[in-house]
Amino acid sequence: MLSKSILDMDWIMGGVAIALLAVGLIGQGFEMRKIRHTIYRDEELASSKIFGNKKNFKWYAIIAIGIALWFIAERIS
Repeated sequence: MLSKSILDMDWIMGGVAIALLAVGLIGQGFEMRKIRHTIYRDEELASSKIFGNKKNFKWYAIIAIGIALWFIAERIS
């Protein structure tokens, strides 16, 4: 049987993972909006190059850490 502290850690890690995913996705959305408004005029459609902008990589890292923690939290239980 698993001890109570390991089970509590599972829920905490899962909660942190979900929070990181939410913060990463929302932050990336706002960042992409900001990039699009500074680079493109309203008449132009946004290019796919917006995903490769250096400002987005910090959000990609946060999302990746959240996914990794979520995967680990599921495998522990």
